[in-house]
Amino acid sequence: MVAREKTAQPARYDVFNGDADGICSLHQLRLAEPAPDAVLVTGVKRDIALLKRIEKLGNSIVTVLDISMHVNNASLQKLLDRNNEVVYIDHHYAGDIPDSPFLTAYIEPQPDRCTSLIVDALLGGKYRLWAICAAFGDNLHPVAASAASELSLSAEQTAKLREIGELLNYNGYGAQLEDLYFSPDYLYSAVRKYRDPFDFSEESHTLKTLKTGYENDMSFALDQSVFARSGDNRVYRFPDSPWSRRVSGVFANHKARENPAGAHAMITENGDGSLRISVRAPIDDKRGADTLCLSFPSGGGRAAAAGINALPEDMLGEFIDRFNATYE
Repeated sequence: MVAREKTAQPARYDVFNGDADGICSLHQLRLAEPAPDAVLVTGVKRDIALLKRIEKLGNSIVTVLDISMHVNNASLQKLLDRNNEVVYIDHHYAGDIPDSPFLTAYIEPQPDRCTSLIVDALLGGKYRLWAICAAFGDNLHPVAASAASELSLSAEQTAKLREIGELLNYNGYGAQLEDLYFSPDYLYSAVRKYRDPFDFSEESHTLKTLKTGYENDMSFALDQSVFARSGDNRVYRFPDSPWSRRVSGVFANHKARENPAGAHAMITENGDGSLRISVRAPIDDKRGADTLCLSFPSGGGRAAAAGINALPEDMLGEFIDRFNATYE
């Protein structure tokens, strides 16, 4: 951290992805170092250019969790130029990391890492149960299950952590906040009341609402047929509707676990002639999803899981060709 003159107390901003990993990362940090007055900056899972909202800040301490530094690089540089202290923790492709005394960065883009696991390591495993929830939510089930086993958790306890992670993650998907059951800042506020995720599982009405919504949306999704296939690879296409936007990512994760040798793409119609796409690399070979999606406009993500926000319909054939070529 950079030393400051003792003048006005700097403002705090917590900037985080609106999915399970972002929420659980912040929850762990704030259990360790409370900042009750921090301003929360978040959005739907695909809304990752979050630093643009605060790039004119000064005299502030900014914690950034689980959003791509590559996408936010210009805004990050503006914050650093204004002498804001920034702690940046993430597992997505980062691009060039700025060289600044005001930046502390922990970036680990390996396929079997998520931001909550990085935070867990920084905190010495103090709140590991929440990191396990996040790993399940990020579809890192073998990693999460291994961590649960190391803590000697029962099968029932592990299943509860998995459910929490998957439901928090489910709530993050959508084209806009209106698609979600709860805004991510509200959901984080519901989570942060609990030190123990098992108490959250038992007591939270918010989580129960998400469970009902998840079950309903998945019932619609599982009725859909395959849109295109090549070998073990599968592509699904869903209509423009709130349920399909909400369930797209968790459905892609479900299919990836069901068929670990194949790659999966989930296409959802945006309603404006463009397509929203979620890609999951084969669980048996977690590579290439970020490279594939970054090669299209509005694409991004990580090696194991990535997406495209608004693919023109006339580029769908090209996408499917490149998708199958990537995962031959």
